[in-house]
Amino acid sequence: MSTHLQRRVCLKPLSPNVLGSSPFVLRKPTSWCRVCMCQFPVQAVEDVNVTFEDQQKINKFARNNNRLIELKEEIELKKKQLQNLEDACDDIMMLDDDTMLVPYQIGEVFISHSQDETQEMLEAAKQSFQDEIQALQTRVETIQQVLSDLKVQLYAKFGNNINLEAEDN
Repeated sequence: MSTHLQRRVCLKPLSPNVLGSSPFVLRKPTSWCRVCMCQFPVQAVEDVNVTFEDQQKINKFARNNNRLIELKEEIELKKKQLQNLEDACDDIMMLDDDTMLVPYQIGEVFISHSQDETQEMLEAAKQSFQDEIQALQTRVETIQQVLSDLKVQLYAKFGNNINLEAEDN
């Protein structure tokens, strides 16, 4: 199986006067940008055979990239929850009355505890979240290493015919 790709959009940002000002030096052959309608040189693309092993590497890259995105989102969620626990600890420290019972949520039920007991429970929960975040960050580093190795292999074979860089949204 061979791939025939041609660059169909230029890399310049859209401007109000997109038709009259092209930064590209025009050489033959040229093509029209589908986005801003300016002319730009067509880059010659070589035929590349995609083997089954290559497709497996591409699929592995895609799976790991999706897993990486999910893990980063999960880390952000855990960090927000950790921040909430730290804020709760700070609020409990500011209480003046040491005899006041503090409600602590376990599941769907609130149970009243003394300030010291609640503080200890919050510290244990904070430590648990910190451990989970550390484990997730270790998994992220492992996946990033796998992605880096796959990028080297795939770019070595396909060159500019493949784009493995994340899109910034």
